[in-house]
Amino acid sequence: MVCLGNICRSPTAQGVLSSLAAKRAFEREILVDSAGTGSWHLGEAPDKRSTKAAARRGYEIGHLVSRQITIIDFEKFDYVLAMDQANLDDLKKLCPDKYKDKLELLLDFGSSKESSVPDPYYGGASGFQRVLGLIEDACDGFLRHLITKHNLS
Repeated sequence: MVCLGNICRSPTAQGVLSSLAAKRAFEREILVDSAGTGSWHLGEAPDKRSTKAAARRGYEIGHLVSRQITIIDFEKFDYVLAMDQANLDDLKKLCPDKYKDKLELLLDFGSSKESSVPDPYYGGASGFQRVLGLIEDACDGFLRHLITKHNLS
């Protein structure tokens, strides 16, 4: 899961997908991590507003630590899901050609007509709730995709 600073959207997505996978007993099959394309918040915990919004819905993300995407991530993970088109474009510039088929937008797996998870950083609490709803929907669709494509049971 990748956003700009790895303190709002991508750690939220990591927490949601990790929780959904654990509820289905897929925590051994599905490794979830998050990173940012930028370096502004390296080593920081998620934004307190993200942590609070996630906790209200039963997701614990306060222990996560921001990091920046690395070339190793493209090799290590089967999917690298961007929160928006700008981050997807940045990922395409960083990603070695042989791994570019792993790059997708998270919301492509959801039922929303939106293509990008909006950055709630400069907004109020309602923006974090909206982001969480979009992420929950897309992560649910992505988990169904994984189950079907990889024959998980």
